[in-house]
Amino acid sequence: MADIEDLADLAERISAIYAERFGIDRDATWYLGKMTEELGEVTSAYLKLQGQGRGTGTRADLEDEVADLLGFVLLFARWQGIDAGAALERKWGAYLASDQ
Repeated sequence: MADIEDLADLAERISAIYAERFGIDRDATWYLGKMTEELGEVTSAYLKLQGQGRGTGTRADLEDEVADLLGFVLLFARWQGIDAGAALERKWGAYLASDQ
């Protein structure tokens, strides 16, 4: 399994290529809009896979959309100076400490 920072680096490299190719200014509207768009695509892929959406979907479609969403979450976190891994450990890990 890849390290979360390695995944964030990968997302950044691909995002920079995409932004340059299409002349995109990666601003707040772009980061937030892309996360929202990808969450909608995850929802759509899941519903299709369950036979509840238009058309048919595959497990690979769902996995691809989850990958896109994760990529944009990591990009947003990096843009905001958030260490996503540390934030997850702090927030979710606190439940383990209080559970014992």
